[in-house]
Amino acid sequence: MNSKKIVHISLNSLFTDGWSYQDQLLTKYHKKMGHEVTDITSHWINDDKGNVIWDERCEYVNTDGVKVIRLNMKGRDDYSRKFLHFKGFYEALEEEHADIFFVHGVNFLDMTDLVNYIKKHPSVKVFVDNHGDFSNSGLNWISKNIIHKIIWRHYTKIIMPYVNTFYGVTPSRVDFLVDMYGVPKEKVELLVMGVDDDDVATALAPDSVDRIRKEYGMAQDDILIMTGGKIDMAKRQTINLMKAINQTTNPKVKLIVFGSVVEELKEAVDGQISEKCQYIGWIDSKETLQYYGAADLVVFPGRHSVFWEQVVGIGKPMICKYWEGTTHVDVGGNVRFLYKDTVEELSALLEKLLSSDEELAHMQAVAREKGMKAFSYSEIAKQSIKERD
Repeated sequence: MNSKKIVHISLNSLFTDGWSYQDQLLTKYHKKMGHEVTDITSHWINDDKGNVIWDERCEYVNTDGVKVIRLNMKGRDDYSRKFLHFKGFYEALEEEHADIFFVHGVNFLDMTDLVNYIKKHPSVKVFVDNHGDFSNSGLNWISKNIIHKIIWRHYTKIIMPYVNTFYGVTPSRVDFLVDMYGVPKEKVELLVMGVDDDDVATALAPDSVDRIRKEYGMAQDDILIMTGGKIDMAKRQTINLMKAINQTTNPKVKLIVFGSVVEELKEAVDGQISEKCQYIGWIDSKETLQYYGAADLVVFPGRHSVFWEQVVGIGKPMICKYWEGTTHVDVGGNVRFLYKDTVEELSALLEKLLSSDEELAHMQAVAREKGMKAFSYSEIAKQSIKERD
């Protein structure tokens, strides 16, 4: 592919340099493909613990070689506002002379400026992704029927004629584009989130695996189960997992839980800490994949998070809570799903998997042979700007 000027538009998200989300990794790998890449976003970013903070910089090139333009909001600079306008957006589009726009989400009011620009420059190609579904959007009547079905549907429709492909990052988010925003099915595809290729070797390096397992007292033949992320009311099933591990009779099965815990669940989590279950608290986000890389099995008993796709991408078998529209992480046998929020179901499934070396080995083989390629960002980035036939 010839080198192109690709402009990502992330006004609807927090573009935080170094984080492993879609915005950052697509820009990184589009740059690695030899393209000139810019991201237009706000001044709001996340700090290391996920808090929203202000980045003073207006324009710079990040360590991936991506030019970042940060715009001020019209009115007060408050990211919690539902409807945002940005100063200088059209001027930034004019300055960048894009061959390709990759738009992260349709939920921003300056879509009209983007459409006006595209009308004047009809050769530009446009791709749009969507990260919303009914687990995180349209959660009440006003949100569903007014904000999404009327307001954001309107902005989707005004850009729709100019879009090559709309992407949902999970099957449920593909459906959301069709059902809520009225995008024709033939214009929508799945574009999975995944893992940074550069992080895979580090996560699976034998010295990293040995270091983590030794630090937490794991014997070589212990079966290490790992779970992590923010433990809140949407992921309180982590406590069920701890109970299930504590009930297992196999002395070789061990669990490590990492991440922050909301105040309401701290007592319950502390009550399950034992020789078999360790809660190690918050870890640096840059080390997350190394912890998953040290595991024999990863369990996500609560709501979907981007960790699911990253763990598939490093070739680890998983047990995940079943959510309609998130089964794409199963690439042919690497995942087992939970259908009930009970200790009994978790215990039975763990007993079945861990009593059979063959079954766990099969899951591991599928994860390595199929999952690592399908959820690699070098592959995802190529797919993301592929024009339809």
